[in-house]
Amino acid sequence: MVYREAVKLQSNHGVVTFHDVTQAAKDIVARSGIKNGIVVIYSHHTTCSVITQERAFDMSMTGLETLQQDFVEVLQQFIPDQRKEGMYLHPGEKALKFAAEHDEDARGCHNTDAHLRSALIGRSESIALIDGQMDLGEFAFIYFVDFDQTRARTRTAQITVLGE
Repeated sequence: MVYREAVKLQSNHGVVTFHDVTQAAKDIVARSGIKNGIVVIYSHHTTCSVITQERAFDMSMTGLETLQQDFVEVLQQFIPDQRKEGMYLHPGEKALKFAAEHDEDARGCHNTDAHLRSALIGRSESIALIDGQMDLGEFAFIYFVDFDQTRARTRTAQITVLGE
């Protein structure tokens, strides 16, 4: 059996946005009626990732949990934010033309850092489903991470439950 739902999320401008989708996934599992199998949380957005991580509880001065802020800072060290033209090869002339033809502004195209981070981290997580419960262990939460800081936007997390 396969059951799927989409969860809409609102990301912020100017910051990496973390969305805790743990409870949404649990609710979808319950509605699915599936007891044993896997739960896949996926982003079709090429600048977003899905991760499992423990909740840090403490907050940084940026408004992120401290572990989330540490994650952002570590990534920043080897994939810096794209703050100026020419910092990365992407976007090139053809990409900018394509974007303009699809009502994207040039600033919105300068999100290469987000694409690289998403490609490195991955865009999905698969979690074992045992007796109707996701096997997250004692401390894990599921986060949908939007690395694209160029503008606020609505994102979609796809949650699919497969099993019996």
